[in-house]
Amino acid sequence: MRIAAVSAALPSRRVTNDDILALVREHSAAGFEGDLEDALRKVSFWLAYSGSEARLWCDGQERPIDLLVRAAEQALTQAEMARESIDVVIYTGIGRGFLEPGGAYHAAAALGIDRAQCFDVLDACMSWTRAVQLAEGLFASGACRTAMLVNAEFNMRPGGAVYPDVFTLRHADEITWSFPAYTLGEAASATILTADGEAPWSFEFSSRPDLAELCNIPMAGYADYSLPSEKVARNGVGRFTSFGFDLHEAARIEAMEVFKRLDAPTDGVSAVFTHASSKRFWQEMADTVGLGDQIFHVFQDTGNIVSASVPTAIATAVSEGRLNRGDRAIGWVGSAGMSFSAFSFVY
Repeated sequence: MRIAAVSAALPSRRVTNDDILALVREHSAAGFEGDLEDALRKVSFWLAYSGSEARLWCDGQERPIDLLVRAAEQALTQAEMARESIDVVIYTGIGRGFLEPGGAYHAAAALGIDRAQCFDVLDACMSWTRAVQLAEGLFASGACRTAMLVNAEFNMRPGGAVYPDVFTLRHADEITWSFPAYTLGEAASATILTADGEAPWSFEFSSRPDLAELCNIPMAGYADYSLPSEKVARNGVGRFTSFGFDLHEAARIEAMEVFKRLDAPTDGVSAVFTHASSKRFWQEMADTVGLGDQIFHVFQDTGNIVSASVPTAIATAVSEGRLNRGDRAIGWVGSAGMSFSAFSFVY
């Protein structure tokens, strides 16, 4: 399997850590119990500790579908490929406007891709990686020859699962299950994959469903679909709740184990692309396996862009000359679920 093209489209509103603190202050001031400024100092410390500097959000005029179309059209141009060549469109990730039908159908319609098969892959921040593995399986079966993976991770719109409700703190303890919201950015990406039996990818996955309670956006009636948990819905139904500190602690062990199972040679690796959840965390992980100089971060500029993290990093590395044709790269992802993956490929 070969990446024929990968492109990212980022929104224009740059939101700094100071802007995040100001928003939390604004929305929490009326009902906060305790010392709000002390709580904000904690948020500020953890933002700096993670390596966060800024993230990008849509301004009032930007729409997710427009940025998705921009990324997809750029990818088609890069690949020198006509729309009619796309056999399957796979929509990945959390950001979406529909429960029915799959977002892939609306994306394909917006792109004028009329006859491609369409379906979605939803596995939190692991969604793009899962979709890549599925695409390789489709290629191996002979079901198709060309796949386009798209996502539109735009989760910061007012009234949505994150903002402003998760920015409205009532007491300092809520930082424990709300902090990851303050690192989130927005992005769209498009990846075109083509069948190539002489360039297989290597994947390793593992899952820890016993940790499913650590990061959720529950829907109405969720309690009838899960075991009881005090952690789920701490910020309310339809709102993002994420115990980020616990997530990263678990990931420190599990992600390292899945990387070891990949058993990929580290000599000759040009770049390592990770989930953009924390610059410090993934830098420490890469340092541990001897790939600290090869890791390519976007978190400090884009924030946590969920399932768009790896394709956006690849697109950025290519544009900056950090990844060239024939280079070997490694992907490394941890996700709510929890799930973990390490994979190796030649660009």
